[in-house]
Amino acid sequence: MQDVRTAGVVVALLLLVALCVVVVFRLWRQRGFATPAERVTFETLHTASLAAPPLRLGLTEASAAKSARHLRVLLGTPAIAITDSARMLAWEGPGDHHGAQLLAAAARPLEAGRPVVLPYQELTCPDPDCPVRGGVVAPIVVDDRIVGTIAALTASDPSAGLVRATMETARWVSTQLELAELDQSRARLARAEVRALRAQISPHFIYNALTAIASFVRTDPARARELVLEFAEFTRYSFRSHGEFTTLAEELRSIDRYLMLERARFGDRLEVRLQVAPEVLPVVVPFLCLQPLVENAVQHGLSEKVGPGTVCIAAEDAGAECLLSIEDDGVGMDPATLTRRSEDGSHVGLGNIDDRLRSVFGDEFGLVVETAPGAGTKVTMRIPKFHPGVRAT
Repeated sequence: MQDVRTAGVVVALLLLVALCVVVVFRLWRQRGFATPAERVTFETLHTASLAAPPLRLGLTEASAAKSARHLRVLLGTPAIAITDSARMLAWEGPGDHHGAQLLAAAARPLEAGRPVVLPYQELTCPDPDCPVRGGVVAPIVVDDRIVGTIAALTASDPSAGLVRATMETARWVSTQLELAELDQSRARLARAEVRALRAQISPHFIYNALTAIASFVRTDPARARELVLEFAEFTRYSFRSHGEFTTLAEELRSIDRYLMLERARFGDRLEVRLQVAPEVLPVVVPFLCLQPLVENAVQHGLSEKVGPGTVCIAAEDAGAECLLSIEDDGVGMDPATLTRRSEDGSHVGLGNIDDRLRSVFGDEFGLVVETAPGAGTKVTMRIPKFHPGVRAT
């Protein structure tokens, strides 16, 4: 009798554990959503977020293939296809033997800019088990240009709901491709701005640096050799062809080479003070964001000054940000003159650097310039230590 009661207790405990497992599993499946509608909304948004990154690279075979698997889940159809203006880019799901038929049908939305419903008569197939019996083809439009189509393929004549869903998906894909073009335009602009900065590296500096090196060839050959190597490294860094960003350490290293060449020319007239917190050296900064400012400090601040001059370069740790400043005790200038020189390009790269900082980090991260006649010039900037999409290359 005791064994029967014990067995009954064991069975009851096992049933309780099984019930708990079922409840926990159901809660896990719900993932904290209060209603089925919330769960469906989350799954839809999650699927769309998976399809977006490939499309942000543009409409290619690779991006179409990667996004198509998620778009098919989003539309809930047996298969989908993506074309550009001339060819099939991706077919996800069964029935790809309909590719030629679909490509021919896609010519209509490509030409008219309107979706096309494909009934069974247009997707004939000798295979009685083929899951593709109808479809909807909608145009993909980027900046008023029809660049391709997306087709939702179904096992029956398409419903009005599928037509609307395919059209909305095509609009969403179009938006992602427009963002891709915007990203590419922004990258081209950034490269153009860097090229402009390189072009503004003063020819007078190059001439004066080579002249200074030549003056040491006979009197101090070892110094001349050292300066030639520093000049080579300076130009290699300044004219490198890759990367919009670099580390603060690399930028400061190039600045040190520049100042070494300038000290060879100015001698004791040029004093440099460097105050850098070691913890900010790995911070990523836009390429050539400091070097032109140092060149400005020497060219516009000290070259016109009688007697010696000092350039102070500081990099401070400011919590989530790095605070950078370039200051000289040169002749300074009227703020109105500074604005005019920045606009006509005679003040090397000042407006360019300000635009790049604001474009990358936001409007609150532009340059701050303090200057007055006879009071020198100080330029400061704030750089976030971490920012999405910003990394050294």
